Amino acid sequence: MASYTKAAQQWATFARAWYLLDAKMQPPGKIAAATVIRLEGRHKPIYHALSDCGDHVVIINTRHIAFSGNKWEQKVYSSHTGYPGGFRQVTATQLHLKDPTAIVKLTVYRMLPKNLQRRTMMQRLHLFPEDVIPEDIQKNLLQEIPQPRAVPKRLDEYTPEEIAAFPKVWTPPKDFRRK
Repeated sequence: MASYTKAAQQWATFARAWYLLDAKMQPPGKIAAATVIRLEGRHKPIYHALSDCGDHVVIINTRHIAFSGNKWEQKVYSSHTGYPGGFRQVTATQLHLKDPTAIVKLTVYRMLPKNLQRRTMMQRLHLFPEDVIPEDIQKNLLQEIPQPRAVPKRLDEYTPEEIAAFPKVWTPPKDFRRK
């Protein structure tokens, strides 16, 4: 009987789990860092660099990622067709408008180790521009990966009670006039 429970425990250790990550208002680098750990299997106690023990990761809301600063216009993605004069450069905005999942996919791909397992790991990455997930994938999800950064509330999401309770930095005197 002890070997039966050990076999079940080993199967659970080696089984591929499905994780969900919400990319809304998250920087692509932070999303990729959390994703690569699961794709490689580095979160498992049985991890070895040569073993393929990674899990599936489903990333939703890739259309709503956030760059800091002016990276939407300044970050450039380059590629080459292989033909003379085939060097192509595209800004992050142009790439995001063309394919909302491309920036996250490229970021994860570049963070994975550069070996023969990289393509296999990328097959376990599932990207969706919105929060709509197909039924067959949704039934496999086991756990949600916490977002790397807290999503700030928009001003229209605050209730009037919260706005009234917010501490005032300065209260103008009664005879105060704006110019």
